[in-house]
Amino acid sequence: MAVAITAIAITGLLSALSTGSLAVRRIDRRVTAENLARAQLEYTKSLPYKVAPASYDIITPLPDGYSVTAVGSVLAGRVDIQKVTVTVVHNGETAVVLEDYKVNR
Repeated sequence: MAVAITAIAITGLLSALSTGSLAVRRIDRRVTAENLARAQLEYTKSLPYKVAPASYDIITPLPDGYSVTAVGSVLAGRVDIQKVTVTVVHNGETAVVLEDYKVNR
């Protein structure tokens, strides 16, 4: 009886550890993607202004499995400000999309 109870307890513990490990891995990927997106957005803001629609240079090096795009798009009736959209993709799936504005100064 004691062996059965111990086996059930150990099985539950191993299941919890496995689930926790998967959650930590998922959160780590999400945090990496968010940090890349924020860094790219700041880098894009520091670059010279390009007339929209425009693609901006990407920060390098990127971690394995990640790709980043930074695109400036037109705001209606404005030529001195644009919306910049940064997209981070991890292993073919969109992980994070951030948007901000860039002003021609």
